[in-house]
Formats: sequence, structure tokens, C-alpha cells
Amino acid sequence: GDILHDYSRTDGVWILTRNKQFYETNNEKECADKCEAERNFTCRAFLFTRKKLQCLTLAENAKMTVTFASTDTVLYEKIIYLMQCKRGIGTDYRGTEAKTQRGIPCQKWAEKIPHKPNYTPEKHPNAGLEENFCRNPDADENGPWCYTTDPAMRFDYCAIPECEDQCMQCNGEDYRGEVSRTESGLECQHWDVQEPHMHGFILKHYPEKDLKRNYCRNPDGELRPWCFTTNPNKRWEYCNIPRCTTPPPVSGLDSQCLSGRGEDYRGRIAITESGNACQHWNTQFPHKHGWIPDRYPCKGLEENYCRNPDGEKKPWCYTTNSNIRWEYCTIPPCDRTEQGIADQFLLFAADVPVQAPLTEECYRGNGKSYRGTTSVTASGKKCQAWSSMFPHSHIKTPDRFPDADLRDNYCRNPDGDSSPWCFTTDPNTIWEYCNLKRCDDQTQE
Repeated sequence: GDILHDYSRTDGVWILTRNKQFYETNNEKECADKCEAERNFTCRAFLFTRKKLQCLTLAENAKMTVTFASTDTVLYEKIIYLMQCKRGIGTDYRGTEAKTQRGIPCQKWAEKIPHKPNYTPEKHPNAGLEENFCRNPDADENGPWCYTTDPAMRFDYCAIPECEDQCMQCNGEDYRGEVSRTESGLECQHWDVQEPHMHGFILKHYPEKDLKRNYCRNPDGELRPWCFTTNPNKRWEYCNIPRCTTPPPVSGLDSQCLSGRGEDYRGRIAITESGNACQHWNTQFPHKHGWIPDRYPCKGLEENYCRNPDGEKKPWCYTTNSNIRWEYCTIPPCDRTEQGIADQFLLFAADVPVQAPLTEECYRGNGKSYRGTTSVTASGKKCQAWSSMFPHSHIKTPDRFPDADLRDNYCRNPDGDSSPWCFTTDPNTIWEYCNLKRCDDQTQE
């Protein structure tokens, strides 16, 4: 069959990686052949530039490193390295789980302490014995396992869920099945069309959400997968996706420090950056909210710890101050985050057009040119993402206002209002002006 069927394709994305090889090829299939034949490292993905016909084989995929927008580039990732589940006994499992079912970190396969291994990368070069990831090199009927870092326990099995394409874990954020009807039986609207319902959920804006055909998906952190319907009178509806029989694995990526936006942060900081104590997630006082732990079992909404369940800029929490609904938290950055990414960026600075985020705390004129990252209204409400239709449906979408920079949920002025504004996440308040001041006219630009 077509060699590219083993890869997941994403247009307009570049990823940073140190381990790479450059090749001159005529098309994507030739580049895939180079990836399959790569012997300098385990090839997990490749980048192909259509104008230069340049092929880069990569040791890392988008789950392992930083991504940037890059026109004319196509990223192909080997599906087997994206799967976080096992088929059968998991001899072909190549995920990144690195803890046992009891939560003990795995020993690296190439190391001999605390346990001298029988299975090593040299003896079993095709078994995927990389780092300390769970694997099944001996076809154990109980599934993937690893040597542990506990001297008293030589090895243990890992909690890898079964691949069940037609079921969902957690809230179905990673559901990639092919159900395309809603729970009431309505056919789903294709994500790449705007009829009968206009929307901002377009593949190029959400490249990692797998918005293919008209399959049910959960790109915005809803309770479960959903879709826009082909019925003009019913904008959207949930889909009837059964829950997987196996429990979700304990994530090996849980972090005690800030990496990226901190969506995997599971530390115990429970105070905001201005010093307010956090409100417990399972309480509705002093602030009522919808982030209920039972509804979102995989978001880590424990106690009153700072978390980022909705893709905000960084972890946050509702506060115990009745006058301040929510605030960001100050989380220490991971060691790798700043220096590591800076080093990688320098390697690609000549090749990758990267737009650095701007930081602006004020606006000029009516704020139509404001491109800062404030996402709070004057009364303290969180802004709704411009590409989202929940809780408020609207037509101020990024595709309809391409010059207004309607990114994430940042305050903007796409329609020439008196100052930057946003739709709010409060169902009772459609929109508000933002918590921004006008810049001093004497300030140097």
C-alpha cells in the first residue's frame, strides 16, 4: 500500500529538533523512504518543503518538542509513535509512558543500575528500547513493561490502555474514531465547510485536533466529542461515544514545573500571582463555575491547586476573594524550557519564520492595532476564544477577520469599537471591554 498511510499529515507546521538529516527528494513518498531507511537515529517524523523539495528526517515528533507555523512545509509523523495505546499485547507499542502501573519511574534500557538488564537496545535493535519507555521486547502476554528504578523491584508492567478507536478516554479530547452522527441521529457537518453553520474550527487553526471529514471531535475541551450538524435548525450536538473499558493511564508527562502552557502541570501551588488563595475546584463559593472534577477526570482538578484545563496561557485558579473571580499562578519554569528551546531556536533561526509574541499593556487610538496578550475584561471575566462558539455564538471569527489577529482569547478590536474587547466565558455576559489602559501619547514606540 501507500507508504504515507502509516503517517499522520499536518500542513504548515515546523518542529524543532537537534537530531535530523537533510536530503534532496522529489516528493513526500521519497522522503518517507528516507525516513524508513534512516540509520542515524530512530526516525519518528519528516518535514517536506514543497518549493525547495527539501526533506528532513527527524528523531522527534510534535508530541516531544516545540512546533511553529511555517508556510509551504508539511509535517508527516509516524502514527505508531503517536499512539498512546496498545494493540493486543503491545509488542509494537512505541508510546512515551515511562512509569509502571504502581507509578514507579522506569529504568533506562541502556543503563545497568539498579538492575542489569537482559533486554538492551544492542541485543534487540528493533524492539524500540529507547530512553525508559515501556516496551514489550519479549512478547509478554501481560503487555508492555520496564525495569524499575526501585532496587527492590526488578521489573513491573505498565498501565497502557487498549486501542479502542470507537471509544473515548477522559473527555474524548484524543478521540480519533469515525463516528459522524450526533446522539439524536443527525449527520455531522464537515469541519472544512461553513454551511449550514459558520464556525472557526478549521484544520489550519487547530492542526493537532484531527478535524477530518465530519468525524465527531472535542477540540475545545467540551464534556465529550461533538460536531456541527447538517440540520440548519440545530447548530451543534454531542455525539454518543462510549467510554473505553480500560481506565486512562497515569500520565508519564505530569509536571511539577511550567512547560509550555502548563496543561500537564500537576504540582501543588495553590496561590495566585497576586497572593490570593485558590478556591477548591469542587466548590462553587465564592465563584460558581463549570470546571467540576467529576466532569473532567483527566484535568488534575485536585484540591485547590493551580491548573490549566482550558488551554490558557498558563495555570490559573478561581480565587477565594469574592471580588476577583480568577487569576494566573506563578509556576517555576522547567530547566529545559528557556535555555533548551533557545538553543534549538538558534539552530533553525535562518529557516523558520517565527513570530514572537508581543507584550503590550496599553493600546493606542481605539486599539485596533493592539496585539498584546491580555485576556481579561474590565470586570475580571475571562475572554472566550475567538474561534470558539461557546458559550456565545458569533461571527467575529479568525477566518472572517484575517487582519485582526484574532488569536486564542486575546483582547482585540476587529470591528473598530472604541477600545479592545472580547466575548466572555460568562454565559450571562456576551462581551465586555478589556482591562486595558490607553498608552501615554508621549511614550516612545
